[in-house]
Amino acid sequence: MPNDVGIRVTVIGGGALGLLSALELAVSGCSVQLIERSATGREASWAGGGIVSPLYPWRYSLAVTALAHWSQDFYPALSRQLLERTGTDPQVHVTGLYWLDLEDQTEALEWAGRQRRPLSRVPLDEVYVRVPPLRRGYSTAIHMADVANVRNPRLTRALREALLQLPNVTLREDCAVDGFIQEGGRVVGVRTSQEEVRADRVVLCAGAWSGELLATLGLDLPVEPVKGQMILFKCAEDFLPSMVLAKGRYAIPRRDGHILVGSTLEHEGFDKTPTEAALESLRASAIEMLPALAEAEVVGHWAGLRPGSPDGIPFIGPVPGFDGLWLNCGHYRNGLVLAPASCRLLTDLMLGREPIVDPAPYAPGARLKPLA
Repeated sequence: MPNDVGIRVTVIGGGALGLLSALELAVSGCSVQLIERSATGREASWAGGGIVSPLYPWRYSLAVTALAHWSQDFYPALSRQLLERTGTDPQVHVTGLYWLDLEDQTEALEWAGRQRRPLSRVPLDEVYVRVPPLRRGYSTAIHMADVANVRNPRLTRALREALLQLPNVTLREDCAVDGFIQEGGRVVGVRTSQEEVRADRVVLCAGAWSGELLATLGLDLPVEPVKGQMILFKCAEDFLPSMVLAKGRYAIPRRDGHILVGSTLEHEGFDKTPTEAALESLRASAIEMLPALAEAEVVGHWAGLRPGSPDGIPFIGPVPGFDGLWLNCGHYRNGLVLAPASCRLLTDLMLGREPIVDPAPYAPGARLKPLA
């Protein structure tokens, strides 16, 4: 494919994946229109924790690992670029991460050796010196020092502001996409709640809603909503110096002293109502990890819908049989982690450039089926 710049691209979905896809395409010379059914950055990208690593990276395939490593290396530069362009700091905060009492610690350390990642076993007495509020009584700990977290609402805000500065970008919010326009076997645009929008290429980045939209073409995309609930505490700025994870729950310190604790995994369809049961469960987990949180106020409790997919491997690339339609969706729990690499790979493929990683594992072709 030639290096087509100047092409008209419509991006469906204004989460981190849609915003960053639009930005990558726009700075590469495409004319981009991003369409979001509500407000940008208000679904999973807003609700997640923002850890710039899969929670258990050794449990994922090489396909996820390749995107994660590229993105982790790129995030500091992305943060600086966005701050310089917009004045909004996404706050990529390198704190490191401790995993406590892991059942598969041996596998984790073996993975780190193969991947040359700085993950190592740490004596508990050293952990308690470095993380004073941590509950005593854990048996084992491993640590990766370079793990960061990003303030995801600020990231999506910065991406939106960067897009609005570009003359070749149009942002349409509160505009739902109802279906696709097809002519001669090609997707040539989308139908929205307001009007038809024509384009040379259409990119579907609609998160948990991507499957519903692709079903209008008779395709079964195995992406489903998986509900996750989080709570937020307000503490002193120096209360928690590192992220910690135990029994499937994690605590993330923000620079201003907010402590984010998550998360649940619930298959409840598109219902994202926060529940009292989840609040109590998350609070109990938080106090078990960090007993001083028993005296801290819960200042936030919310839910979001992750785009669940088989093995967490996203769909990135063109849709066979529907020329003009592209996917960048299905990142499950790792949308923020994988976004920079996923969006760069999408742009590389669309513009005929050398891809940053082997695109084969993410290709939609063999993984899509006709609806039964």
